[in-house]
Amino acid sequence: MVTGNLCPVNARDRIQELADQIVVLRDAYYRGSPKVADAEYDAIEDELRGLIEANPELTPDPNPLDQVGAPAVLHAPIRHSRPMLSLEKATKPEQVEAFFARFPGQPVVVMPKLDGLSLALVYENGRLARAITRGDGTTGDDVTMLVRALTDGVPDKVDAPGRVEVRGEAVMLRSTFAAYNKAHPDKPLINPRNAAAGTLRAKDPATVAERRLQFFAFDLSTEPDSAETDLDGALRTLGFAAADMRHCDDAEAAQAVITTIEQQRNDLDYDLDGAVLRLADRDAYAAAGTRSSSPRGAMAFKFAAEEKTTVLTDVVWDVGKTGKIAPVAWLEPVFVGGGNVTRATLANQEVIRARGIKIGDTVLVRRAGDVIPFVAGVLDATKRTGEERDIVPPSVCPSCEEPLTEQGNSRELFCTNLACPAQAVRRLIHWASRAAADIDAIGGVWIERLAEAGILEHPSDFYRLTKETLLEFDRIGEISATRMIESIDASRAVGLRRALIGLAIPMASEGTAARLCRAGFGSLEDVADAGEEGLVAVEDIGPKVAASLIEHLARLRPELERLREVGVSLDVREEDLPPVVAVGAPLEGKTVVVTGSISDPRSGEKVPRPTFQRLCERAGAAIASSVSANTDLLITGADVGASKLTKAEKLEVEVVDQGVIWGQLIEAGVV
Repeated sequence: MVTGNLCPVNARDRIQELADQIVVLRDAYYRGSPKVADAEYDAIEDELRGLIEANPELTPDPNPLDQVGAPAVLHAPIRHSRPMLSLEKATKPEQVEAFFARFPGQPVVVMPKLDGLSLALVYENGRLARAITRGDGTTGDDVTMLVRALTDGVPDKVDAPGRVEVRGEAVMLRSTFAAYNKAHPDKPLINPRNAAAGTLRAKDPATVAERRLQFFAFDLSTEPDSAETDLDGALRTLGFAAADMRHCDDAEAAQAVITTIEQQRNDLDYDLDGAVLRLADRDAYAAAGTRSSSPRGAMAFKFAAEEKTTVLTDVVWDVGKTGKIAPVAWLEPVFVGGGNVTRATLANQEVIRARGIKIGDTVLVRRAGDVIPFVAGVLDATKRTGEERDIVPPSVCPSCEEPLTEQGNSRELFCTNLACPAQAVRRLIHWASRAAADIDAIGGVWIERLAEAGILEHPSDFYRLTKETLLEFDRIGEISATRMIESIDASRAVGLRRALIGLAIPMASEGTAARLCRAGFGSLEDVADAGEEGLVAVEDIGPKVAASLIEHLARLRPELERLREVGVSLDVREEDLPPVVAVGAPLEGKTVVVTGSISDPRSGEKVPRPTFQRLCERAGAAIASSVSANTDLLITGADVGASKLTKAEKLEVEVVDQGVIWGQLIEAGVV
């Protein structure tokens, strides 16, 4: 892991690269298609955290480490009454001891950390009113109809007055998962976790009627507070099942329960990736408060990623959207992490060399409930038979057979042939992705089929598709074709930022696209015409990124013209511009950090922190995510953590309550 040994310029680039990578990986995970194993994702977060601690002045804005959950909602959005936060992570017994030391004398419940989809169930006057997914932690999807139809363990009525909110995890039991796949061998589910997420994102309950889910509760709040204070007892009184909560009076007892859960994980009927420790007393838990992204009264003890052994039978080399050639391991089938694995990632040829992996080796395959497992290494190289073969990287592209080049310290292989068929398909899939044009009704399989048929070659070709053309393909009916065309039409308003993301220009990240919009570029053509000098003048865009943008946008100029011809907007959108600063802006010229829970004093309603930060920007402020010597104000809401306050005091940064700022915003007409 790299932390504090980079020079400031390299550290800035690495921090932004990691931040952008986390956003992409989170989006993939919460859409049910994770790209890396838990252990790999945790390592990326840990590296970013270490770099920010060593270089606080380079903290990205926004900082993905301060955000929780899925980056967006897919159904009707509903704001949570209180944030659904992530849990502090622990991996060592000493951290369990420290947790008990923070709350002396308080009993703790330990329970399995289920691997499903988090839900909030809201009851009003005894009846189920809403079921809401976690979403981004502040706002979730309304999935009430699906939960009523498909989820066991969710009573329609509870014997409690007023408002009751029960939070928990909806999981697909392993037995249900196995039975479904046996009945549907042509379309098997990948694993129980993804199956649960996909079930509650379905458009029609009838299409997933056989995918029964089970709800296990882990949290409860009532208004008025009429339930007993013991969490487990209160949940069971209301008729909810909890995932085997066990009361522990000290760290030693808790660690014993954690060990038992880990030893039994393969014998249970549900997937789990750790254990949760939580204050047993509901009042004590509430009094403990929260940090910016996690409650203080609970923590997650993460188990080591699950490993199994199997034989590496072959390696194939996959072509990505930017021409990167990645090795993919073909394995003898092995059940690991909740599903059968036949393929796994190998990263690059330097990783293969460092781990000494050969074809024919018995290897460790690691997977913690993820869709994409990876080869962690060779089980025992001393037991080789001599029949093993070296993994030889290709010298030509597997798709177009053009010569490959090596780039970077990891000696990653690239195909530089822009006409490479495999790259073309991957670029089309990327253009349709959610971060770009968001053509959600056409999946990767259909894009491949349309490309093979010669109908799709460039992004602009999407917008020449007709319903009649789509109906010529088997298994595309009237409804599907209509949805595809509607999805394509909606994507015509893609705009500068997301179009630039969709064009998959090497080294041009999502952060690069956002910075160009805020720097005043009005269209993609303006960016192409700016020249390297004009682009380097934009903050945090270096010569290499600028050169890549100019080179590839020049090459793509005919495609930009084709996109314009079919009505696709390549102009900057209002949502991507800096906010219009109010006249007499009260925070003009000030760099501010916002912490704690924010509420509108006029209504008492919670306000998402990004919304409040946007208001502060309209009042002239520059927003930072961490306190530094350059910070002018630390604006505090409710449940403020001690770390930012301590740092502000040390650096003599002025601390201001949110109420004061709200008054200034109202007086200036910002709100």
